[in-house]
Amino acid sequence: MILSRHDPESARITAEFLRDNRLVILPTDTIYGFSGRVPETRNLIIDAKGRDEGKPFIQLIADVSDLKLHSDTPVNPELLALWPGAVTIIVSHREGGTVAFRCPGDPWLRKIVELTGAPIYSTSVNRSGQAALNRISEIIGEFGSAADLIIDAGDLLDPVPSTIVDATGPEYKILRSGAVTVPATALRA
Repeated sequence: MILSRHDPESARITAEFLRDNRLVILPTDTIYGFSGRVPETRNLIIDAKGRDEGKPFIQLIADVSDLKLHSDTPVNPELLALWPGAVTIIVSHREGGTVAFRCPGDPWLRKIVELTGAPIYSTSVNRSGQAALNRISEIIGEFGSAADLIIDAGDLLDPVPSTIVDATGPEYKILRSGAVTVPATALRA
């Protein structure tokens, strides 16, 4: 199914698909992404991308305060002040290991996560090792049969991915420079 992002029911319908553990392609505040409810749809995304099972996916949350539901890692308030926005923060997960969270800058996308009732995965729309697709016709042509729902927001020209910050140590590390410049003062625990 293909649905316009501008359809007044698009957030509700997308959340319904996600709650049903179906694979969705949707525009984020950075690029188009494969999305699904955490953790149930991980294998669907791996199959669609042809990705190594060991690689983690970013998880989108609806509100800055949701981070505390999943992690006890104290995060520098200056870094958290960049949320909502295109900054991904890696923290220790309460259940062990680490996880990358982002509270997206797009209110429509945050509403979807809120209506889903759980974090959702977000990873670029592409086959593993290939460039991300950002033209809707290419996305539909390549993944139209793999995704249960594609949200069409038109072509996302010149997209910039999120900045990724590892906040698991006393000195944070920028793992990927992206859409947001992180001030040096925000890179300390």
